[in-house]
Amino acid sequence: MSNKSTKSALNRFKYEVASELGVPLKDGYNGDLTSKQNGSVGGYMVKKMIEAQEKQMAGK
Repeated sequence: MSNKSTKSALNRFKYEVASELGVPLKDGYNGDLTSKQNGSVGGYMVKKMIEAQEKQMAGK
């Protein structure tokens, strides 16, 4: 996977997670969001990536 496609996939994942959490993330400026909102998106992304990797390692 190229660097550009990896960034694109992570960007789509970020918006998917933000939507799941109800964080109004949009293209462009997001300075109106709180640190808590932004942190929850990043933290949940990491949680989901770890869960996916654990499933893969377990052979599921």
